[in-house]
Order: sequence, then structure tokens, then C-alpha cells
Amino acid sequence: MIFCVRTPFYRLLSAIGLLSLYTIILGTQACGQPPATKKQATRPVQVPIAYSTDQQLLAKGQQLFQQNCSACHNFLQKGIGPNLAQVTAEVSPQWLKKFIHNAPAVIASGDARATKLYKEYQQYMPAFASLRDADLHALMSFIHSRQKSAAGPADDKRLGDALKDPIPTKIQKSGLRLNLEKVTTAPATADQVPLARITKMGVLPGASGQKDRQFIVDHRGQLYEMEDNQLRLFMDMNKERAGFINKPGLATGFGSFAFHPEFYRNGLLYTTHTEKAKAAPADFAYADSIKVTLQWVLTEWKMNNPTSPAFNGTGRELFRVNMVSPIHGMQEITFNPLAKPGRPDYGLLYIGIGDGGAAENGFYFICNDNTNIWSSVLRIDPQGKNSRNGRYGIPATNPYANSTNPAVKKEVFCRGFRNPNRICWAPDGKMLITDIGHANAEELNIGIAGADYGWPEREGTFVINHRGKMANVYALPQKERTYTYPVAEYDHDEGNAISGGFVYTGTAIPELADKYIFGDIVNGRVFYVDSRQLKLGEQATVQELDIQLNGAVTDFRTLSGSKKTDLRFGQGLNQDLYLFTKADGAIYKVVGSSMVK
Repeated sequence: MIFCVRTPFYRLLSAIGLLSLYTIILGTQACGQPPATKKQATRPVQVPIAYSTDQQLLAKGQQLFQQNCSACHNFLQKGIGPNLAQVTAEVSPQWLKKFIHNAPAVIASGDARATKLYKEYQQYMPAFASLRDADLHALMSFIHSRQKSAAGPADDKRLGDALKDPIPTKIQKSGLRLNLEKVTTAPATADQVPLARITKMGVLPGASGQKDRQFIVDHRGQLYEMEDNQLRLFMDMNKERAGFINKPGLATGFGSFAFHPEFYRNGLLYTTHTEKAKAAPADFAYADSIKVTLQWVLTEWKMNNPTSPAFNGTGRELFRVNMVSPIHGMQEITFNPLAKPGRPDYGLLYIGIGDGGAAENGFYFICNDNTNIWSSVLRIDPQGKNSRNGRYGIPATNPYANSTNPAVKKEVFCRGFRNPNRICWAPDGKMLITDIGHANAEELNIGIAGADYGWPEREGTFVINHRGKMANVYALPQKERTYTYPVAEYDHDEGNAISGGFVYTGTAIPELADKYIFGDIVNGRVFYVDSRQLKLGEQATVQELDIQLNGAVTDFRTLSGSKKTDLRFGQGLNQDLYLFTKADGAIYKVVGSSMVK
């Protein structure tokens, strides 16, 4: 999830303590919009006399909605933002236009509706001052054309009462504090928050006399090599793929990267990125009647010279996937670093693919079993040829490799995730998968071949009604044995979206040994669980870590100057632990720890 504010207004709100403003009615990421000029920000708003029914104008409004709004809103469910099924019946055109044009100002004015909704969602949206009056009219008319008589789907009373506080036990302080050192700031790839959409850091192990190398990727298309605390551009997806897009945000763009374990011998690098809908025929698609917002693409790149300081070579597309909305895409690819040559898992690529927003847009059947790849972790042999398109292989050790059902996707390793955004391995061999939840629970799972983790029937250790109000969860039925459940979780009293991390295996900070360190993307809190306590059927205790910089206790909201920190975790050289925030592009290294007195 990615939200941004325009710098001038952002600084003003930061000064008066009102930065925590959310996507209330049209809570969308507008990073692709050019900065508002002073003239645009102060011009009077021309209110449309009435919503239009002109089909050409509605088509334009639909396009604007898909580009700017669909990642956070639909007309069926609450999502990142409110369900818009009745908004034009509940507010006047004047109010709606004013809010879209400058939501922060409406909230700062004390408007009752805006304030109430802000308190419910606890995030913010930017002003859309760059949208012209004609754009606003088209957008609002499209929203009005989708209005429904009911506010949303009904609840299923057979599930019992919705849980008001799914996890009553609160996360406690551990008494341990991380000592941070700011090492650098990523180059700003936009002039508004987030300044740098840095999202994944990883190490290319040295071989054949080569030293270990450290990399970090920016969703806007840049893959950097980090050397001596400086970032040097290694690869630019904008130049390599003409169809590359990084809008509307929310993890779209350059998603992930993974170097083949024999990179210095074969020069192979793997990436994921987004392109426009219908840019090319998809290898994984669904019925034509269901919208396609964009496509995710998995590519194999072969470098001419693997020791080169910058990418040089050619790319080969492995497969392409259609997505219902911009959210929950192909955000993770990785190789098992514990697998050794000659072992069954060596050289196999794991791929995390979310549901693409299918469930909350009413298309749950796209992501509810192994006949589709959405909501799954896939495992493929990128050097094989026995896939349906002949561009990669299906490992013989995959759980469905020998299925006689032609509908089964044999790439699936395990499934039932809303958004499996990070995958790593603990020293004892456990595969750890973080899954970003919907409205209630954030998950850490142990990856098991063939396991089903429940989405869209389950969220965390709770029942969710994907045909009803998905904002609610319910207690599990007795003797539940259908699904595999997380080994650690927290609810939305503690945060909004889990940021996957790593088990610390370095030697510089003994207090962190065997701790899986992770956090929350939105509020920037840092947590850990003891990886040795992670067991199927049990819930490990989550504890919070404090942070300090230059001897002063602080937090990432303060450091980044944003209520949405966009906190991420990375591994560096010597298994060092890094934390970084998209909001400001700052990169920190954990250099020590101390006990709180």
C-alpha cells in the first residue's frame, strides 16, 4: 500500500501535526500526478451542476477511477478505503468535489464527516489539485453511475457475531533497543512522498574470486548496487522495457529481483515488473468479462559480463499474469539460499503472487483453489521447458506435479494468501512467508508444500466471509482441520500491513541471534519473534523492539516525517540488518543493541 502527499502541503501539515490524513472517500496514491502549481492549488472550484450520463464522459471517468482510485476503493467492500457504493447519495456534489480536490484541507477544517472517516481508517490521501474540473466531473459522474441501493453485502448470521477485537492481547515491549546508523539516502525518484519507493534489499554471494555484492530496488524502475554506503545504478527497467509502468503505486512497478545461485557462471538475473493491461497476451488470464487493470511479468535476464558494474544483456519473458486491480501482485521472487548443489530445491525459483484484489472486487473464485495461480507461492525451474508455454519447467518435486486434473496449476507450491509479499528461510530450514491481511490480521506463516492457508475463506486464525462484509472476521469453527494457520499474527490495533523481514544470522549483535525481525509498513513499529518458537498449530509471542539513532530514542514516523513510513527490511553484507523507509528514502543499518534501563 502506497500513499503520498505533495511536498508543500505535506510540510505544512507536518508542522501543525495533521499529517495522519487518509484516503477517506477517494483514498488513492497519486504519485504519478505532477505537483500542483500555486495557481492550481488556489483556484476556485467550479462545481458541476449535475452528474452526467454521457457515455463518453463516463468512460473517461472510469479510466480515471481505475488509474487513481481502484487500488483503494470499489463498490462492493471496504478496502484500504471506504466502499463507494452510496457516496453520492450521502454527500452533495459540492462536498465530494471539494474533498477530492483537497482532502487534507477538508479534514483540517474540522468537517465532521471527514474527521469521522479519518478516525476509522487512520491514513491519509493527498490533495488532487492537479485534476482539472472536467476530470473531476467525469470521475464523480462515473462514481455516481455505480451507485447501489444497498451499502454493501449482508453479513452471514450463521458465522455468529463479528469479533470486535480479534486479538485482545497487546504486543509488549521486549526491553531491547536497536541502535541505528543512517548510512545513506536513496536517490529521490519523485518530488513528492514517497520520495524513493525502495522496497527490497538483497545480497549476491561472491564466487570465482568475486566479492559479495549488495543491491536494493526502487519500484519506479531502478536497481542499485550499494557499495561503501553509496548507491550506483545497476539496471533501469524504464530503459530495458518500453512497456514498463510504475503507476498507480501500491507495489506496482519494478517488483522484485533474484540472482541465480550460479550467476557468476550463467549470468542469469530474474525480475518482476508491471505493464499496462493487454500489453501482450497473458499466460495466466481469466474470463473476458472481468476487468484487467494491469499485467505482471516475470523475466529472465542474461548478462553478457556477470562481473560488470552495470547491467548489459538481454531478457527473456517467462510468463505474464493479468490482475483485476493494481494491488497484491507479483511482489516477491527468491531462491532458497540454504539449498546446495545437487539438492532438489537448488536453482528453483519461488514466486509470491497475491490475489490482485480479486476477492474484495467480487471475483473470489479467481483465487480460491489450485486451478489458478493467484493467492499462491509458485515454484518453478527457470531452466526447464515442461510448462504449458514451454518457457520454464515444473519441478518434479512440486506437490501437484503429478496431478491428472488438467485444470490444476502445477506451478503452485502452496496457496491461500492474500498478498505473500516476502519469503525467507530460517537457519533451521523453515520457509517463512509474510501475508498482508485485509482489515483485521497480519500473518507470518511457515511454508509447507501443498498447504492451503485459507484466503479468501480465512484471514489469520479467523473466518472471513468473502461473499459478505469482508471487514468483519469471526471465530473459527470447532475442530477446524481444513487450512494451515499462521505461526504468528497481530491485528489492526497494532498496525495495518506486515513488513516481512529476516532471521538475524549475523555475529555482530548476539542479542538478535535467531530472532525473526519484521515490522509494520504503515506505522513503522519494529517487532520480532524467536524463530525457534515458530511451530505449526501454535502462536509465537510477538514483541516490540525500540529504536534509537545517535543515542536518542525515536521512531520511524518521526524519522521519516510521515504517518505512513513505508518501512521495509533488508539483508546486507555479513548478514547485517538494514531498515529503510520509502517516505524519505532513508536507509539505516542496525549497528548494535542495548537493553532498556
